[in-house]
Amino acid sequence: MSYFSVSNVNKVFESTQALTDVSLSVNKGSIFGLLGPNGAGKTTLIRIINQITAPDSGEVFLEGRRMTSSDVEKIGYLPEERGLYKKMKIGDQAIYLAQLKGMSRHSAMKALKFWFEKFEIAGWWDKKVEELSKGMQQKVQFITTIIHQPQLLIFDEPFTGFDPINANLIKQEILGLRDNGATIIFSTHNMSTVEDLCDHIALINKSRKILDGAVTEVKDNFKTNIFELDYKGDYSKVAQVLGNSFTILEHTEKGLSNRIKILHLNGNGSNDVLQLLMPVAEIKSFREVVPSMNDIFIRVVESSNEKNNQL
Repeated sequence: MSYFSVSNVNKVFESTQALTDVSLSVNKGSIFGLLGPNGAGKTTLIRIINQITAPDSGEVFLEGRRMTSSDVEKIGYLPEERGLYKKMKIGDQAIYLAQLKGMSRHSAMKALKFWFEKFEIAGWWDKKVEELSKGMQQKVQFITTIIHQPQLLIFDEPFTGFDPINANLIKQEILGLRDNGATIIFSTHNMSTVEDLCDHIALINKSRKILDGAVTEVKDNFKTNIFELDYKGDYSKVAQVLGNSFTILEHTEKGLSNRIKILHLNGNGSNDVLQLLMPVAEIKSFREVVPSMNDIFIRVVESSNEKNNQL
């Protein structure tokens, strides 16, 4: 079920086309990856969703109706460029930001106490922001983003500044928010994080959406039909049964076993490979070489750029 959608959005800044006929749909309770190179148009789209700027044409919908300025209270937005007041006490600032989202002081205090204790920063309540490490500041910013329990969350590079332990902490919290019903738009350049978190993605390049779909489907569509396996047996027999249906890309001997990488020319799947090889070799390990989201990102963007250069 679509909770949030963008329909045919266009935006121009003077002579720069920031967004060109962009449409996307985000399912309720999912994590949607908004991807693209620097300057692609992602930030402009996020600003439009947050009602910070308006599209020149096109529409934005929330729960099946056009978004209005009153819907901003339903959004939690963590921008890439953080914006805490460095001279202000952390607790006072967190309460102030919570109240801007419509919370009473009492409700804000109760919720903030819970999150500050959970993130182990309760002792910093009366400290100024400038006294915190970057990671500590990030925790405060994350808390103030989610404190009013918004149903639509937008995270722009949320792991910047975190060490691996705290990055994993935030990752688990994001997954927990999704499991509790929040719909999340997630913008990042870290493709491994996309694979870990996102259900669907859209890739924007030079103002246009050039790819979208479920992460599993996107990866499946970019399969290369390359397989890698370790086996014990006679290489000549293996090569013989592979015949003309496969191209051997690599072969190395590893003591008692061999490793081979092959391209399946007919692309009928892994079962064909195993059925051919099992009578002549003892298979120790077998895997399909599936392109990572990082590989797909680079391939699709480069292909899009080549097409643009030919126009």
